Amino acid sequence: MLHGPRIDLRARSQDDVEILHTELYDDVPGHARSSGTAWRPHPHGLAPPYTPREPTEHGADFTVVRRDDGELLGIALLWGIDAHNRSAHLGLSLRPGHRGRGYGTEVVGVLCHYGFSVLGLHRLQLETLADNAAMIGAATACGFTLEGTLRERSWVSGQFMDDVVYGFLAAEWAVRAKATPPPT
Repeated sequence: MLHGPRIDLRARSQDDVEILHTELYDDVPGHARSSGTAWRPHPHGLAPPYTPREPTEHGADFTVVRRDDGELLGIALLWGIDAHNRSAHLGLSLRPGHRGRGYGTEVVGVLCHYGFSVLGLHRLQLETLADNAAMIGAATACGFTLEGTLRERSWVSGQFMDDVVYGFLAAEWAVRAKATPPPT
């Protein structure tokens, strides 16, 4: 388990699936903004998208829980882990009732600690819609740098929207980690 000041990242359990499916997957507008794929109905109980998976060298799926009471807050992941180039992408999605409370910034920080300090990665990257102020705020608060805009890359609810790409290097993380001890 990985720890932040107020959150923990733990392995996904079967008990998480129903809540995640209902509050993240079945939220069609939210899914359209975060997934990068078209929403399609997915019956509960038929290997939903949040079903726990075997760990692989290419990705790490986490459930985000509040440390003090274990409340399920959402999901976090490192995906596209490339061992040769020592890079990965990160993402997260919080349940609607838990957004806007600073948990996203903590999750990004813990994922950075995991990627750089545990996995020994050199680079982390995230992509988000250009109007996703919460994710952009979390990324910049943790030290990510805006690297570019992908114009009209994502089809979201009937219109094309710009994506932005942020990157963070291990050397930049090391400087920040010396100034602020990383989560444990």
